[in-house]
Amino acid sequence: MSVIRESFGFMPDKTEIFKYILENSSGTQAHILTLGATLQSFIIADKNGEMKDVLLGFDSVSDYLEKSNYQGATVGRYANRIGGASIDINGKNYSLTANEKNVTSLHSAGDFSYSPWKAVVPDADMVEMSYVSPDGEGGFPGEVSVKVIFRLTEDNKLSIKYSGVSTKDTYMNFTNHAYFNLNGYDSGDILSHYLKIDSSFITPVDELSIPLGGAMSVENTPFDFREFARIGERIASDHAQLKMTGGYDHNFCLPESEGELREIAQSYSEDSGIKMAVLTTLPGVQFYAGNFLAGAEGKNGKAMNKRTGFCLETQFYPDTPHQPDFPSCLFKAGEEYVSETVYAFSLQK
Repeated sequence: MSVIRESFGFMPDKTEIFKYILENSSGTQAHILTLGATLQSFIIADKNGEMKDVLLGFDSVSDYLEKSNYQGATVGRYANRIGGASIDINGKNYSLTANEKNVTSLHSAGDFSYSPWKAVVPDADMVEMSYVSPDGEGGFPGEVSVKVIFRLTEDNKLSIKYSGVSTKDTYMNFTNHAYFNLNGYDSGDILSHYLKIDSSFITPVDELSIPLGGAMSVENTPFDFREFARIGERIASDHAQLKMTGGYDHNFCLPESEGELREIAQSYSEDSGIKMAVLTTLPGVQFYAGNFLAGAEGKNGKAMNKRTGFCLETQFYPDTPHQPDFPSCLFKAGEEYVSETVYAFSLQK
């Protein structure tokens, strides 16, 4: 195992951004930027031994700042959406940044995702990123100290461990917004990829993608991925929830785990033979099929068109501050948030 640090460029204020390359003995690499604690590339051999970069991303700091749809970024303070861009904590109302249609708060306006993080290398197989979110950032109370540890194993698992502590009672909900294409970022759409999600329910949404409350069974719907199905097989179905969001962009409710790491999803491509399993300690996963990718030029000038990548964003459910029946992610001052997600890669047999 090895870790290499390279300069990736500079922020507008001249802060230098670095790229850390984790590499194992088989040549698998994970590239992580100090800009947004971003997973920029994941390079692994396909069934023919050809190295494939299976992540959408960009080649420069300016492209991440100007073109990004959160490709590979760490997201916080609250991943996904909060309706009305406001929350109540201990009887006090807090107005959040309304960055989606001037109504909802999406990914807390990207404060985590587009800021420089600090990095240290605790060991030869990992890099630790840290960020201090000031009291009031995005409208949220409390100064939050966050750490994200990326670790690559010899058997091609990428572990992402999150921790955070706030000086005030506040909501915390972190994720990574990686867009995957298991044929390579430059290989077209992901509709032929197979996907399986261990979930019997989704949280249905309104026209603003805010949960309606409660859960909807996936039984006899296009959302039933309890057995492998192609992503594109039913994505154009005449289902109200798919029409509402232009394709899959929904939170899938996961079996309870009491904080234990367990496998919750798998995807593979017959073309590349690359398979990815997802394990997490969290209660939900947002499956997003890249419906709103609009052709921004990414790595090597390759356009990221509609559905050229998909996301499996492990998380607490969207809009939990307004949904008392959802698992809570309100943390007391000094109480530590912890979670882990693992992307485990192999070749489909």
